[in-house]
Amino acid sequence: MEEPEPGGTCPSFYRGWFRASGRTPPIRGRKAIEQYYTDHGGSLSLRALAFATEGSVGFIIGAYASEKGKPDTGKFTLTLRKGQDGTWLIMSDMDSANRRPQQ
Repeated sequence: MEEPEPGGTCPSFYRGWFRASGRTPPIRGRKAIEQYYTDHGGSLSLRALAFATEGSVGFIIGAYASEKGKPDTGKFTLTLRKGQDGTWLIMSDMDSANRRPQQ
């Protein structure tokens, strides 16, 4: 099992994790994902709709908004793996806006 890389802006993720969004092609790897978050950062309020674990894997399905109490603007899934030290780490992060951006 691959262990997390120390430091950086994404300390809770495995080295080979994926980031996928309806607005961009899938991104893989810490450097590419750190660059994505540098270019697309912003505050979000996340809330879980469902979650489960089985052994060393788990998932969270949720929704997000720009601020707590505001209407949801999108949804997400996180796929998790438990590291050797027992810490849950994100293996994949996928999100999608509730409506398509206006063109």
